[in-house]
Amino acid sequence: MKLNIVPARTGLTWVKLGITTFIKQPLAMSGLFFMFMALLSVATLVPFIGAALALGLLPAATLGLMAATQEATKGKFPMPSILISAFRAGQQRVRAMVVLGALYAAGFLALMGVSALVDGGEFAKLYLVGGKITEELVMQDGFQMAMWVAMALYLPLSLLFWHAPALVHWHGVSPVKSLFFSFMACYKNFGAFTVYGLAWTGVFVLAAFAVSLIATLLGNPMMATVAMFPVALVIVAMFFTSVYFTFRDSFLPLPGDTEPAGQA
Repeated sequence: MKLNIVPARTGLTWVKLGITTFIKQPLAMSGLFFMFMALLSVATLVPFIGAALALGLLPAATLGLMAATQEATKGKFPMPSILISAFRAGQQRVRAMVVLGALYAAGFLALMGVSALVDGGEFAKLYLVGGKITEELVMQDGFQMAMWVAMALYLPLSLLFWHAPALVHWHGVSPVKSLFFSFMACYKNFGAFTVYGLAWTGVFVLAAFAVSLIATLLGNPMMATVAMFPVALVIVAMFFTSVYFTFRDSFLPLPGDTEPAGQA
């Protein structure tokens, strides 16, 4: 594969493709997204290692959604089994995906450890273990600072792993090299990813405004709170659908690669 530099406007194209592909296969893509969420939620229930296990499965599960999007672009109906595509690609690539998952879990737990130094672990405990969110807790300066530290550290972590599962699965890149190539692809296409992020933020804001407006017109403002949750889930499902296109257009396959070429 070869790194491909795209113009900034491609970020908007990725968002459009994510939305239109989801609309073409709404039942399949929404169902697979909820299965994706259920898989990670069940993993967190495993005693002692639940949080780490869910984090370790995230790269492989994300690859499954990308594979589902790839199928949808071909006009096919992606079946539930596609979610475990990462574990059906041969022993070598399965091993590489497991290593990648372990690296992601270690990186995420490390950044949470750094945030714990700020507030004594309150934010990390709430995020990883769960608990009751109180106004008093959220308003604490230490808690807020820990949250911002975690968010700041998560940005480079997400760039490292953004393309990594697809590089491992479709191109046979080693886990460590996939992190480097992923980060460089995001860095070189910074403009497109900035537009991409801003566009998805705009979609969410517009959806929230529309739900609030409809609820107000119907004379039931409280309905907005109830309705926004499923709307937000659909938007997140569309977002995950669009991730495949960010990978497809950031790398050009070489002869022998299994991932089809595509460029916005």
